[in-house]
Amino acid sequence: MALSGKYGKIEIPKVGENEPVFILRAQDKLAGPAIQMYRTLAASHSSPVAEDLQKEIDAFHRWSGPKKMPD
Repeated sequence: MALSGKYGKIEIPKVGENEPVFILRAQDKLAGPAIQMYRTLAASHSSPVAEDLQKEIDAFHRWSGPKKMPD
């Protein structure tokens, strides 16, 4: 089980026991820009994950639920 400071223990496949995780939700107005910044950083280090992150950014932007500032 992964361990989130806000959400507690969460079952996420391939994440180690008590491995800390940080969760960004689509309702968070800052999540999309934060993922974009991470994508830029990953690309600057030639990480292959950078290409996959655009799909996540697009999904966050398409989400039609309410958006709010993080609490």
